[in-house]
Amino acid sequence: MLIHHTQDPQWMADAYVVAKERGGPALWIDCNGAHDDLHRFVEENDLTIEGVILTHHHIDHIYDLDEVLDRYGVEAGASARAIELIREDGHFDGEIAYTLEEDGTIDVAGMQVRAIPTPGHAGGHLAFLIEGTDVFTGDVLFNGTVGGTRAPGHTDLADLQASLGRLLELDDKVVVHPGHTDSTTIGAERASNPFVRYFRGEEPSLDESVTAWGEPATLLVWGPDYDGGHKALVRWADGSEDIVGGSKVERG
Repeated sequence: MLIHHTQDPQWMADAYVVAKERGGPALWIDCNGAHDDLHRFVEENDLTIEGVILTHHHIDHIYDLDEVLDRYGVEAGASARAIELIREDGHFDGEIAYTLEEDGTIDVAGMQVRAIPTPGHAGGHLAFLIEGTDVFTGDVLFNGTVGGTRAPGHTDLADLQASLGRLLELDDKVVVHPGHTDSTTIGAERASNPFVRYFRGEEPSLDESVTAWGEPATLLVWGPDYDGGHKALVRWADGSEDIVGGSKVERG
């Protein structure tokens, strides 16, 4: 399988082109505006883009979607909820032509694509398992960290945990292609991701009193983030919990 990605300098978001082989059909996953290198990859490998699929509605994953659709004369698909959120946010006023069924499987570009429901970071978020070997996780599971639960259109931590659980059902050898920065594997994240390990009962909580978003909270997990900073799991005074950016947490 051929997989190529670009990362934009502003959001560090990834967009992907995936194909089974040179000279054949290909699939585009997410849009970040940094498309020139992906276009070159398509041309150099004599690929034919057959469609675009979107993990979720956030602007850093749909930016310049219209440019890709117009260039290749194709259509885009996303979950029903993601389509609603795209319309509500107004960052893209074109048409998302088809709805991807949650936990459904489609055949596109000669490949089998399973749409795994992974809400939490965003309602209607999907991860895409392609040919059973590679999973494109958007903003749910990254190399060493996980997605936050306070982004626009988010659901809650229970959803994020359930989403991670679905991804961790995959084989350890499955390669993870996240929505930001470096690839990893399911096995590597199971073994060393501090949030995954905590949710699996393999790491104790820190139980540290902190201030998060200006509110008193208890820090449960402190880990890395994809941008070189940190991410935190906190428990609020009412007992609810969130994954938040480390820059929003005051320790000590």
